[in-house]
Amino acid sequence: MNTDLQKLHRIWLETRAHQNTDFPIIGFDDLTNAIISTGPFYYYVIDFYDMSLSHVNGDMEEIHGLNPEVVTFNDVLLTIHPDDVDFVANAESFISKFFRERIATEKLLNYKMNYSFRSRMKNGEYALLNHQAILLSLDENGRSGKSLNIHTRIDHLSNLNTRKISLIGLKGEPSYLNMSLEEKPLPCFSKREKQILQLIAAGLTNNEIAEKLFIAAITVKKHRQNILEKTDCKNITQLINQCTMQGLI
Repeated sequence: MNTDLQKLHRIWLETRAHQNTDFPIIGFDDLTNAIISTGPFYYYVIDFYDMSLSHVNGDMEEIHGLNPEVVTFNDVLLTIHPDDVDFVANAESFISKFFRERIATEKLLNYKMNYSFRSRMKNGEYALLNHQAILLSLDENGRSGKSLNIHTRIDHLSNLNTRKISLIGLKGEPSYLNMSLEEKPLPCFSKREKQILQLIAAGLTNNEIAEKLFIAAITVKKHRQNILEKTDCKNITQLINQCTMQGLI
């Protein structure tokens, strides 16, 4: 194992479960709600207790040329571009520290982690992948048990790795968006703003959003402007592209 991958494993060694955790019951609806596909994607469940993979599905073989029946976690890690491995390691360390210091243990399962990295494709070339992960279980001490990881090819949106990290709050939890490893993260979107963002992405007008949420159209317009300002986007097209890359929609 190369030095950069050893760094990744050391990070997970510090945070992974010390005993096996029960596998949660995952319904099809829950799974599809967790995956927002804007391109070819695959998903798998990683058990940090023994680093084994299960429930491998999607286009892994088409994307990477890896056999889902026998693929290992290290096989997936070895597809990461050598120049992005250090960023992935630092991103995982950043997320672990953020969770430990900012998020209560009982809320850890209500967050989707998100960042992007370049990855080797089946043809040997590299393309940008969006990585999303949702913790499925914790051990009795709050360490990471099982996680659902989703990798989506997004090079049709961009070939630039922004090296930003987003933590998407589920079930009404606040989201922390577009964070740099060097910056102190602050909450960004409110629950209402996330609702409106999803409806904007669905193509609804201000009036249609207002009717659906039982609020005034002028309120929707104000929220829309706030969302654009928070993301530094100049228009809705840029907003949708950026939020898709961050795993928000």
